[in-house]
Amino acid sequence: MEIYTDFAEVYDSFMEDAPYEMWSRTVCDRLAGYGISDGLVLDLGCGTGTVTELLAEQGYDMIGVDNSQDMLNLALRKRDASGHKILYICQDMRELELYGTVRAVVSLCDSINYILEPDELLQSFRMVNRYLDPGGIFFFDFNTTYKYREVIGERTIAENREHCSFIWENCFYEDEGINEYDVTVFVEEDDGRFRKFTETHWQKGYELAEIKMLIEQAGMVFLGAMDADTKEAVTKGSERIYVTAREAGKSGEYDG
Repeated sequence: MEIYTDFAEVYDSFMEDAPYEMWSRTVCDRLAGYGISDGLVLDLGCGTGTVTELLAEQGYDMIGVDNSQDMLNLALRKRDASGHKILYICQDMRELELYGTVRAVVSLCDSINYILEPDELLQSFRMVNRYLDPGGIFFFDFNTTYKYREVIGERTIAENREHCSFIWENCFYEDEGINEYDVTVFVEEDDGRFRKFTETHWQKGYELAEIKMLIEQAGMVFLGAMDADTKEAVTKGSERIYVTAREAGKSGEYDG
């Protein structure tokens, strides 16, 4: 079942309070710490392109990849408005195919949690490693099993906005480690009537130890992790985690 189709048109409305500026600063700081302050960067799971645009503003040459053409259509509108030269590609991260390598890959907003099988996440990481420059950096976040089990799971969230509202019903399946959420959205049309639609999304919670293992199996070097909210060491109560990894193994291999 396709996701982020009808929901794409209201995604930015529901994410308007998200700290995109802070997230993009975190990305820039982490990349600069590894000597990457310019050059070609891939935003994997870029959605409507908000972070992609912010990174372009900081001087990076951006590529955005997402599996939803509807989300990318909104990203293209932002690109047209900003004038940034961003290349957007509609692809599944498990089947990533670029024209060449990039200095860094970033992936935010729990994009990797949409990969429900560890072997498919491993394949995604292998694709990232393939398209990184020698010594290139992979920086991403993911939601933990703790977050889905203890914070989100079995909760219903409802919210009203000026021209739309939503009901978000969660169900966490412990055995599979998968969170299912049904999002029902009511969108105001031009004639004042509201249109209703529903999408079902699934995300899998991961543990840091498993992520580290998959990173290394994919041929990358695990460099570290931190709690995405506190910027401190990861704890059992961490809900979202930032991970940094480095490409290894290509000719011209990084030896730093």
